[in-house]
Amino acid sequence: MVATQFGTGQVLWSMIYFFLFFIWIWLLITVFADIFRSPDLSGGGKALWTIFVIFLPYLGVFVYLIARGKKMGEHAVQQAQAQDQAFRAYVKEAAGSGASTADQLAQLASLRDQGVIDDAEFARMKAKVTAA
Repeated sequence: MVATQFGTGQVLWSMIYFFLFFIWIWLLITVFADIFRSPDLSGGGKALWTIFVIFLPYLGVFVYLIARGKKMGEHAVQQAQAQDQAFRAYVKEAAGSGASTADQLAQLASLRDQGVIDDAEFARMKAKVTAA
């Protein structure tokens, strides 16, 4: 009985409506995220844009995309660059300083020869470097 009332065309239209609804929700989330993450908007500006988007959602989102679309792209690029820099810093930190054991021992010997550390400190630090 349900199959006769729910034809192929109805399924297609239901899928299209769902797709458009999903895109609409995604646009709203993107616009709100950009509003609240924008460092160039004051608190009052953020409040006005939020009220505009809440009370006149379609008009508010489309006006925001037209008025601040370029800024949205710039914010996305800045965020991607910041994430990339954070990732690179993490990788550098996780990989270590990159100094080999031989380099560290040469540096310790140099400090000992300059008189910065004495023989006892050299032996203690050498044991620590070779143990790690």
